[in-house]
This record gives sequence, C-alpha cells and structure tokens, in this order.
Amino acid sequence: MERSVKRLMEDREKRREENIGRYIEQLLDESTPYRLRAAEALGECADPRAVEPLIAALADCENEVRWVAAQALGKLRDGRAVEPLLVLLGDRDRWARRGAAWSLGELGDQRAVEPLLPLLADRKKDVRAAAADALGKLRDRRAVDALAAALEGEEEPEVRTAIRRALREITGEVGF
Repeated sequence: MERSVKRLMEDREKRREENIGRYIEQLLDESTPYRLRAAEALGECADPRAVEPLIAALADCENEVRWVAAQALGKLRDGRAVEPLLVLLGDRDRWARRGAAWSLGELGDQRAVEPLLPLLADRKKDVRAAAADALGKLRDRRAVDALAAALEGEEEPEVRTAIRRALREITGEVGF
C-alpha cells in the first residue's frame, strides 16, 4: 500500500510538471483565451519557473493578458517581478495599471512606493483604489502626505475608503 501511495504521488508530481510546461507554452499561443488561462494557471502554481514567462506576458498585445499576468506575478510573490511591474504602472490600459499596483502591494517591495503615488490621481477610480491599497500594504510613511492629500480631493466613496484604510495601515491611527 505504501508503494501505491508513493507511486500515486510521483505520478501527480509528473503531471504537475507537464502542466506547468504546457501553460508556459500556451502563454505564446495565438489564442487570447489560451494565453489568459495559462497566465491565470501559472499564478496558482507557486512555481518559480513561471515568473520569467509571466514577465514576458506583461508585454502582450492584449490588455486583459497583461492584467492577468500582472496579477499572477503578485500571487507568486517573486522579487524578479518588481521592476517589470513598475514599468507596467505606466501602461495605457487601466486594467494593466490596476493589476500592477495590486501585485506590487502583494510583493511588498519598498521600491514601489514612489512609483505608486502618481496613481492616486489616475483618471480611473479602480486604479486609484488599487494604488491606495498597495501603499497601505507597503506601510511606508513616505506615502502618508500623498494619501492625505488624495483623500482631501477624492469624491468616490470606494476610493476614499481605500485611502483611509491605507492611512490606518501605515500610521496605526484609527481617525482616518
């Protein structure tokens, strides 16, 4: 019986390895749905081999693929993704900017603080909220003044909530 369990586990690991290889290949497929599914699956695999292919997918021609690849990198929490995600903060697509901001918060690298600050004034409210959330996760006091200023001029309730939450996370004060 012990031998059966061992063989079952070995077979399972072999299938996992094969699937990761297939997903990495599918990131280059001409079909957008295949690339999307591959990026999503690689974000769930917790395998460092997925990082470089996902970084390459940040340059995909499809906005949605860039967004899903950015989020997948945040789930993998590998420091190699920080610089490429910082570049993605300037993407023309709001979903890509939003995904990059979220992932940078997940990665927890302080290099993201200054590049995230301009997104507090982004024209899209979901990007502003993602930037505030990320800054809160980073817990860097350099963001306090920018967050406080953004709170003053923000009209969207969900963004105001995200900014207040970030300020509480950074300062520990409940008055926000």
